[in-house]
Amino acid sequence: MNHTIVSMVQARPARVQCNTCGGIHNYRTGKSASPAPRTAPKLPATRQTRKDPGNAAHQEWVSMQLNQDASAAIGYDMQSRYKVGNLVQHPKFGLGLVKGLIVPNKVEILFEEGLKLLRCG
Repeated sequence: MNHTIVSMVQARPARVQCNTCGGIHNYRTGKSASPAPRTAPKLPATRQTRKDPGNAAHQEWVSMQLNQDASAAIGYDMQSRYKVGNLVQHPKFGLGLVKGLIVPNKVEILFEEGLKLLRCG
């Protein structure tokens, strides 16, 4: 975007105004052709990293697969009612396990892709 220099400090622009929206902000230099390689910041040895929620949901789904009989799954229907623990066979997401009910007409189902919020009767 084109900008107009509003103020200078020594020989460098300090504040600029956007010619498109009229906003005024500090001058930022453009990206160079060859950016300097970034190094990852060093973390303290005692700091724990967070678990990826998507990975945790997938691991839960895999363990659920081992303990459940897929032939007992009921087909997903938006008009049906479900209970926590029901196995559901969805046409797009595949086999899932009902994890929670949200009143009045939503159900949380754990699929291989993760937890999905779907409509129910």
